[in-house]
Amino acid sequence: MLDNRPDAPADALIREAGLRVTATRIAVLEALRARPHATADAVFDGIVGTLPGTSKQSVYNALGDFADAGLARRIEPAGHAGTFELRVGDNHHHVVCTGCGRIDDVDCVVGAAPCLHMPEGSGFLIETAEVTFWGVCSDCRAKSEAEKPRGSR
Repeated sequence: MLDNRPDAPADALIREAGLRVTATRIAVLEALRARPHATADAVFDGIVGTLPGTSKQSVYNALGDFADAGLARRIEPAGHAGTFELRVGDNHHHVVCTGCGRIDDVDCVVGAAPCLHMPEGSGFLIETAEVTFWGVCSDCRAKSEAEKPRGSR
């Protein structure tokens, strides 16, 4: 599980996922390590300076390959671009700021069992639960308070 091995070399993780190691894939993995919940465009912007020949399509391909191999996970909060993260293999959820769009992880039950249980008799065997919390982050709340006129605080 990648999130339990944050110091493992990128090439080893890519190889263990059954993928061919390329400069783009290494750069994409390192970009996701530096910025969890990054869009494909943000990953591209983060690596284009160090890999000038890289195309957006090659970044999209690497992210798709990572998701297909279980090395990364794609999340798509309503109204937001799809983002990718390296934290896989557990049952965590996300909180999205309605002000700035920041996405953070929310821990839940770790392991095979989801933290939400369906009523008995549903006929479903639940494998994962995907929950998104929506709220205002501390930075946006502080900014909002700072912008209020003095008499209304």
